[in-house]
Amino acid sequence: MDYRIYSYNVNGIRAAIKKGFFDWLVSEKPNMLSIQELKANEDQVNLEVLKELGYHYFWYPAEKKGYSGVALFSRTKPDFVQFGMDFPDYDSEGRLIRADFGNLTLISVYFPSGTTGEIRQAFKMKFLNDFFVFIQNLRNTRPNIIISGDINIAHKEIDINHPKRHLTSSGFLPEERMWMDKFLAAGFVDTFRVINSMPEQYSWWTYRANAREKNLGWRIDYHFVTNTLLDKIMDAQIHKDIIHSDHCPVSFVLKI
Repeated sequence: MDYRIYSYNVNGIRAAIKKGFFDWLVSEKPNMLSIQELKANEDQVNLEVLKELGYHYFWYPAEKKGYSGVALFSRTKPDFVQFGMDFPDYDSEGRLIRADFGNLTLISVYFPSGTTGEIRQAFKMKFLNDFFVFIQNLRNTRPNIIISGDINIAHKEIDINHPKRHLTSSGFLPEERMWMDKFLAAGFVDTFRVINSMPEQYSWWTYRANAREKNLGWRIDYHFVTNTLLDKIMDAQIHKDIIHSDHCPVSFVLKI
């Protein structure tokens, strides 16, 4: 069976719904969907559509109102769900949900941004290191892992417009990209680059200066899988024409 797995930073799910997010979900019907930047509590959203579509859904908002938060929608009921990483600083921001399905684990995650200054950049770097340890520990008991989410890092020059202009920008800093190198070398695969090696394939565009129309974007939304699943990657796409957010959905197909 082929499973279509999507990830989408909706930049506020209530705003995305007003722009047709639920209509898209009804037409697309992914098997699993990871959501980032909910910016809402569960009781602030009418979720009847999810129930009608047969989704099991798990909601993890930030403590701060209108900020961050992740969710996970799945047509298959998971065997186990974990909210957070057991790190209060990150968990208070609703950064991660883990769900186990048989011998497969799916993680919906929203990495911090460092664009607001040195304090948040330091927070981001600490998160990267702690997430790496969290995942490596998890692999001891869960060797088949999918990580879907907004990673807030453009890995290589091919993943960002005019890379020389962004060498000092959070999200493309050498230390962030080196972390990505280390992460992938530790046994993970960037599913999109298994399928597509073309440049100018982006998943986020600033709202400024008509960046989306000019395709001046960054690829910062990913599906990573453990290399145990490499031969099961069937397809991977960036859905740039789906517009409910400053990001677009990214997807891949996994043969189960």
